[in-house]
Amino acid sequence: MITEIGIAAGEIWQHLESKGRVGFDEILTIEPHREKILLMALGWLAREGHVLFKVENGMIFIELNKRSEANV
Repeated sequence: MITEIGIAAGEIWQHLESKGRVGFDEILTIEPHREKILLMALGWLAREGHVLFKVENGMIFIELNKRSEANV
């Protein structure tokens, strides 16, 4: 399962790299049938400091942490 979470984390990273900041719900549309895996992968990326969450007008947005990218 760890491998599957890692692959999903890579998919999220690529999605954010190509689109920039996106709404939380958009992350779940990457592969809707794998919602739980995507959520675990998002948590992994957040724990490692690779993504940032911002709340604006009650909506959650996610983007890559540019400072983290410089250290990878």
